[in-house]
Amino acid sequence: MLKLIVFLLWIAACFSAFAQKEQEDKFIFIDTHNDVMSKQILSGADLAISQPALNFDLVKASKGNLGAQVFSIWCDEVYGKGKAFNRANREMDSLLALIKRNPGKMTLVTNAKDLKKALKQQKFAAMIGVEGGHMIEERMDLLDSLISRGMKYLTLTWNNSTGWATSARDEETKKDSLPHLGLTVMGKQIVKRLNDAGVMVDVSHAGEKTFDDVIAVSAKPVIASHSCAWSLTPHRRNLKDNQLKAIAKNGGVVFVNFYSGFLDSSYENKKLAFLRQHKSELDSLTSISGDIEIATISLFSLYQTEAESFRPPLSNLIRNIDYIAKMIGVDHVGFGADYDGAESFPSQMNDVSCYPLVAKELKKLGYSKRDIKKIAGGNFIRVLKANERKL
Repeated sequence: MLKLIVFLLWIAACFSAFAQKEQEDKFIFIDTHNDVMSKQILSGADLAISQPALNFDLVKASKGNLGAQVFSIWCDEVYGKGKAFNRANREMDSLLALIKRNPGKMTLVTNAKDLKKALKQQKFAAMIGVEGGHMIEERMDLLDSLISRGMKYLTLTWNNSTGWATSARDEETKKDSLPHLGLTVMGKQIVKRLNDAGVMVDVSHAGEKTFDDVIAVSAKPVIASHSCAWSLTPHRRNLKDNQLKAIAKNGGVVFVNFYSGFLDSSYENKKLAFLRQHKSELDSLTSISGDIEIATISLFSLYQTEAESFRPPLSNLIRNIDYIAKMIGVDHVGFGADYDGAESFPSQMNDVSCYPLVAKELKKLGYSKRDIKKIAGGNFIRVLKANERKL
């Protein structure tokens, strides 16, 4: 009988040790870029329940240990003056309505202290990022309005330039015809206003001249909310080594984008061939949605097996994280997946439930638990806190 008791105690101790190890290996993830709100206001989908057609919902977030998400408030250049700011507010209203309907599950967070509190309480933390300076419509009062609503970063440009900052796309394709390059006097004033308000300046999508001007002007650490390494995939949306080093020197963080096109140089040609093959369906979907990007995502869903054949491997994503961590330090890299904002992501990375796969691969490369925790979310908390207004 004594032997049986000893044996049972040994089994219990082993189970306890195993459970403790499992808990230690359970990383909580924070992601800086998700475009689901621009989809949600079109579809009316309830993000509190499972949504198979979307990369994000609270069910998937829980499964993937996603503890906090910065939701991208986005519209394209079609929304000009008089429309873009209203569109931004409509998406914010939708997010706040989701939170109001689910007070036990999620909360709006606007500072590092409340973020840590939400994570400790195991309550999903929602934050607001605005992707595209055109949504302030060249007005400082509209910038202040978005700040007052809880905006935690402003992506200075989307693909389109503003009257005060030039984008990566325009600096590459329209350089000779642009009225200015980089930040204007107003652009520099906007960066300073964001610094003073405790809002992070986001250089993803920014042209190289805009990037250089931001680094020179910003008194706070900047972020790239969803960008990859140009040296691995030379795309204008990715950051060159000198830019990576400048962000690290500034104390900022690069949040790696999961989009296939930024991880694989061969992807774009494969995508174009796919779209040509299904042009009639793409045209129909575009006429229905009124947005070619949404139509493209829908087309990839319709021909999922075919699209799967040219997704890059997960290793491409891991390679980017590892490259940036080795180039500028593990304190300056994180996740900005761009889920629900693109048509394709690496194999196995289907939605927000898949973040643990990244941690598993980083562990295989020899990254310590401490370093993985930094990449998973610790670096975001640090840069968020570093930007907060000093009272």
